[in-house]
Amino acid sequence: MTQATTILTRAATDSRNTLVHATSRLVSLVRVENLIVVETPDAVLVADKSCSQDVKHIVTQLRNTKREEQTLHRKVHRPWGWYDSTDEGGRFKVKRIQVKPKASLSLQKHHHRAERWIVVTGTAEITNGDKVLTLTENQSTYIPLGEVHRLALKCATQRWCPIFCYLAKVSRIRRADCIASQVASK
Repeated sequence: MTQATTILTRAATDSRNTLVHATSRLVSLVRVENLIVVETPDAVLVADKSCSQDVKHIVTQLRNTKREEQTLHRKVHRPWGWYDSTDEGGRFKVKRIQVKPKASLSLQKHHHRAERWIVVTGTAEITNGDKVLTLTENQSTYIPLGEVHRLALKCATQRWCPIFCYLAKVSRIRRADCIASQVASK
């Protein structure tokens, strides 16, 4: 008898002795046995249960090929909040940034990218060169290549402020491109 089960982000038919951990997408299984399936926004792992310890070989491959996934997750937590790199291409990167109330990112600049910041909800204080702007929902600012900039959430009562940060005119997208001149605040 075929039995289908749907629980949050997984669906299975005729699958036995299988562990599925899915956090962001639907994972479906059909007639499989003895598997471990782990899905996260960063990656998907599928392994035979009897070989689960061999995941260390995958980690070694990631290290040897210098893949970012070994050390840098899609969602990165910082003292000021977090960012989630939602999309990336050869010359662009899109991040969702959330800043804690009364916190700010470090004052910084980039030699290889310009940025477009769009406030999705809430109110943000943005330093863009020698100007300090207060932006609200659906407002944006363009940060030219090499311009110092910072994002802050001044209001103590405001909830977290999501921002979409679009990086444009990129010649290289690397964390090392960020030059901080003042430390971020918590």
